[in-house]
Amino acid sequence: MAHFMDVHHGMHGITADQLHRAHQADLALEKDEGVHFEHAWADPDSGTIYCLSEGPTAEAVQRVHERTGHKADEIHEVSLSV
Repeated sequence: MAHFMDVHHGMHGITADQLHRAHQADLALEKDEGVHFEHAWADPDSGTIYCLSEGPTAEAVQRVHERTGHKADEIHEVSLSV
């Protein structure tokens, strides 16, 4: 399985509760696509959210995000880590 970092823009002022609910929505559907959402971070000032996931393809990650109503603006495969 590959790891992916996806980026969502335009989420200015997002709260911790909103981020938590969006992450929970992803978790509820992730198995349908063989994806696991590991962690999410947000910067309310810039309106940027970052999500780390593991899955078969970037398209599978995007399908989950689309079904939960928060399509990613960017998805990057991250093949190296330490």
